[in-house]
Amino acid sequence: MAITKEVKQALIKEFQINESDTGSAEVQIAILTHEINSINFHLQTHKKDHHTRRGLLKKVGRRKHLLTYLKDNDVASYRTVVEKLELRH
Repeated sequence: MAITKEVKQALIKEFQINESDTGSAEVQIAILTHEINSINFHLQTHKKDHHTRRGLLKKVGRRKHLLTYLKDNDVASYRTVVEKLELRH
């Protein structure tokens, strides 16, 4: 379930604002989304894994907070992130 270094670097490259950016809200949202999707896949087969479910809910809450922050400060960036990650349908 842990994200590999190569996948994380690819996500950072895709969503970074400038060359030295590794921790902007866009990058954090992309990494959290990848982790959330991975945990969802795990929970489909392990339905009674409540410890992982709690971790999932914490990650979803963190992503929601970051999305709200991005929406309040940079609407254009918010829209591109939501579109790239296909979060809102």
